[in-house]
Amino acid sequence: MAQKVLRNVTHCIFDMDGLLLDTERIYEEVTRQIAGSYGRQYTVATRFHLMGTTDQRSAEIAIDECQLPLTVPEYLKRYHKMCSERMSNVPLLKGAERLLRHLHANKVPFALATSSGAEMVELKTRKHRELFDLFNHRVCGSSDKEVKNGKPAPDIFLIAADRFADKPEPANCLVFEDSPNGVTAGESAGMQVIMVPDSRLSPDRCSHATQVLSSLEDFQPELFGLPPFKN
Repeated sequence: MAQKVLRNVTHCIFDMDGLLLDTERIYEEVTRQIAGSYGRQYTVATRFHLMGTTDQRSAEIAIDECQLPLTVPEYLKRYHKMCSERMSNVPLLKGAERLLRHLHANKVPFALATSSGAEMVELKTRKHRELFDLFNHRVCGSSDKEVKNGKPAPDIFLIAADRFADKPEPANCLVFEDSPNGVTAGESAGMQVIMVPDSRLSPDRCSHATQVLSSLEDFQPELFGLPPFKN
């Protein structure tokens, strides 16, 4: 695959689950347990299909593809209860804190654009409140009324860009994602996208990203016109 031309950027927008916080394994475990309680399998293919989508859309996909005898509200009630019991102490993923503190120290504006609802974001970030308070703002796709369409639609990233005080052009924003749906959303918004994918994803599912990394520790800010790390 030909090397993609990298553009300089001024603002950054981050997904959260599976990128900054080690929560995707919990989501996967909970959904597998719900499906298993009805004798159904939760496949990796279904996992990647719903990954990065809003709560409502994730529930619809899980119910349909796992053939669960549940309504969306029934599924979400059970899902949220099980997730809440497991989400209060999730660790940060490799390179996340270093990058966020580096951007903040160098006055690079950055925002959070997560498909999670605001209440779940509060729960998941409680252990890391000081770090997440560094974000300029948050857009929580499952509860923000302005987000009409979840990922892979571009809405959440366009809204996140528009809520910066200086309203940067999409081309000046760099998205950080872990899911194919999120990468598609960022690309559709006209933004460059750094992808840190699940190791089980095939290379062709990652090929639409601007750059693919094994972790945020491997990110080189200077390639996008941002201040380099000092160590």
